[in-house]
Amino acid sequence: MSNRYSNRFAQLEKQGRKAFIPFTMLGWPNRKSCLATVATMIDSGVSALELGMAFSDPVADGPVIQRAASETIASGFTVADAFDLLKEIRSIDQDIPIGLLVYYNMVLRYGITDFFTQAHNCGVDGILIADLPPEAASETYPAARAAAVESIFIVSPLTLPDRLDTIAKYAGGFLYAVSRLGTTGVEERYDRELEALISRVKATSTLPVCVGFGISTAKQAQQMFALGADGAITGSKIVDLVRNTPEHLLTTCLQEYLTTMVRCTYMTSPAAQA
Repeated sequence: MSNRYSNRFAQLEKQGRKAFIPFTMLGWPNRKSCLATVATMIDSGVSALELGMAFSDPVADGPVIQRAASETIASGFTVADAFDLLKEIRSIDQDIPIGLLVYYNMVLRYGITDFFTQAHNCGVDGILIADLPPEAASETYPAARAAAVESIFIVSPLTLPDRLDTIAKYAGGFLYAVSRLGTTGVEERYDRELEALISRVKATSTLPVCVGFGISTAKQAQQMFALGADGAITGSKIVDLVRNTPEHLLTTCLQEYLTTMVRCTYMTSPAAQA
């Protein structure tokens, strides 16, 4: 299986850091701008990448990301185009872990084996199929394993012990914990149930636990770290920033935001953030 995730999390632990993983939609707002956004992420020192493939019914995504997905589909950007873009992204950085967030229908339509094989050939390290229940993971796991691609799963405060055991059986890379129930977006409140969830997950699996859904500030990310999370994932905030920032200011504004989020991952002294 891919060792970029394990290598990166081991490196972060040695540095006394947590992970910051930004998300964007492949091909949005167009291919050139998306590539520039991802290049800025990498240049800003993010820990890993989480990249979405546009789908017509993205049930796990909030309105900000849903809109980006709809616009990407309307532009004619296809799964094949996304794979081509992934190859170019991988050529920028050979070491950064790359994860995909997709939906099962696009995997089935492409062909399960072909999808995972192509993902591997494009430099992808892990795939999260947002609407695939872990009880059905046996449908994709053999192809993922054969292609050396990690299977990433979502866990929530509602994940029962038996389901968590099933997830631990198949999961690799990291576990994606939701900070609250619902869809992705910008959220100000967090439930102490999350701390119990992280503790429960870590008692079942040795994989890092990264928290997403509603994290948009360094303070919120540090709240997640204080609850035991190994990393924070941010998506809607980045899509909002790309949409609402004038093009001539975008690279600077995006880099400032990403750098702030990266700096908050240091869990040692403030001097380490200099």
